[in-house]
Amino acid sequence: MSEHKRVISIWFFIGALMAIYGVLITASEIYHLSVPYDHPVVLSELHAGLWLGVFMLVAGVLYSIKFRPGKG
Repeated sequence: MSEHKRVISIWFFIGALMAIYGVLITASEIYHLSVPYDHPVVLSELHAGLWLGVFMLVAGVLYSIKFRPGKG
């Protein structure tokens, strides 16, 4: 009766959540490139939201790959 319970790392879920947020932020910022804001914020030409979204997407995918369940 030796049961082996598989433990899934919390970092896998954090990576998946970061990837989902990255997709959402990147998609909204790409939309706002074609349809600009009514009242743009200061330094909006730097597209900080786009950079943040891409960074979160890449980091989330890397975390999800590194800490994926079932990797032996």
